[in-house]
Amino acid sequence: VQLVESGGGLVHAGGSLRLSCAASGFTFDDYATGWFRQAPGKEREGVSCINLSDGSTYYADSVKGRFTISSDNAKNTVYLQINSLKPEDTAVYYCAAVSPPPHNPGLEYLYDYWGQGTQVTVSS
Repeated sequence: VQLVESGGGLVHAGGSLRLSCAASGFTFDDYATGWFRQAPGKEREGVSCINLSDGSTYYADSVKGRFTISSDNAKNTVYLQINSLKPEDTAVYYCAAVSPPPHNPGLEYLYDYWGQGTQVTVSS
């Protein structure tokens, strides 16, 4: 199983990024894929998750309205569109996968597989 994130970078506040998580080695539709982030000196937090079987989504309150998660099941890829970036969004963003999709998708200990992370830095 492999999850590979991409799309991070340095952007100005107010800008946008689209992160990608390319998955391989498992039956994509049986899983949920979540995005987590860890800012310097802080614990990792769950920001969004998508059930790859039925397309249902979850967002943390802190990102609702600015983050959009989506998937292209034909490409085994999950995306995280981040708009109106703020300096406090600066973090390493990780994708993770779990099967079956959990009832509490924001809990990182539920996830089986993790990517290596991609850095997002937002300048003010």
